[in-house]
Amino acid sequence: MSAFELVVFDMDGVLVDSEILACGCLRDTLALHGVPLTLDEVFERFLGRSFSAVQDHFKRHTGSPLPDGFAAELSAALLQRYRTSLRAMPGTARLLGSLRAPCCVASSSTPERIRLSLDLTALAPFFGENVFSTALVERGKPAPDLFLYAADKMGVPPERSLVIEDSVSGVVAGKAAGMTVWGFVGGGHYTGRDASGMLRQAGADRIVWTMADLLPDLSEAVAR
Repeated sequence: MSAFELVVFDMDGVLVDSEILACGCLRDTLALHGVPLTLDEVFERFLGRSFSAVQDHFKRHTGSPLPDGFAAELSAALLQRYRTSLRAMPGTARLLGSLRAPCCVASSSTPERIRLSLDLTALAPFFGENVFSTALVERGKPAPDLFLYAADKMGVPPERSLVIEDSVSGVVAGKAAGMTVWGFVGGGHYTGRDASGMLRQAGADRIVWTMADLLPDLSEAVAR
């Protein structure tokens, strides 16, 4: 395997165990506005995608756009849940501290939510300003725009970049960008679900179950 010169991390469900929290809040907020979904349906429809996917689903279901206060209501619920329950994936700080190659975050979340998540879990110092959100590009995942943008800003060719992703849309986006993609299935939202199969089907080059598993693999794979 040739060495990678950049490691691109998705945030939700990879660096932080947030998807189970965020998807639960989204399910509850949609239900309050007359759009009932199970938690599994929320995972299937929105995992790894930008907020526009929620807007599109709501309009298809109700014939109306999201209410003006929906985003603020969801954000307030998320903030409360994050402050009490958000945790970094076990072993993440050790992994990031051991990396020999540059790394960055490329996430479908809003810039505010990314910063909050990194601050609450004490991961922000590992990335500095190398944090990129879908707000910076025209199309979110599964389009490759965000990963291509991140690689360009980091000054590394896409083919020399490694993406760590937990969602189908993220895997598809990374492969469309011409990057190697490793699927991460250690998040709480995948407990009891066969995530490895669907990520492989989406094109993941390798499946990783924990940060402890990822540590030796990355030590061998990144450029010295």
